[in-house]
Amino acid sequence: MELEIAAGMFDALGNPTRLRILHHLANAGEQGMPVGALQAEIGIPNSTLSHHLAKLANVGLVSQERRATTLVCRIVGETLSTLSTYLANPRPKAG
Repeated sequence: MELEIAAGMFDALGNPTRLRILHHLANAGEQGMPVGALQAEIGIPNSTLSHHLAKLANVGLVSQERRATTLVCRIVGETLSTLSTYLANPRPKAG
């Protein structure tokens, strides 16, 4: 993983609301969570939630799948695993 990619992920995770979102999605497991249920649990306006989900999706930490009229979000476990491996690497790649 490149330094800039990891920095973008950490930037996304540096926001308390996005970290809460990720925590809820982690607890939802592989089946993910519909955006409506996530919004109800976190208690933020839908437009704000959409903004935060877009940021997490843009860096590859969250995926979104449309099922008819429902948007289901889930954590991308492979990305989190790669980020964890990056942290454990004593010599991260620059650039």
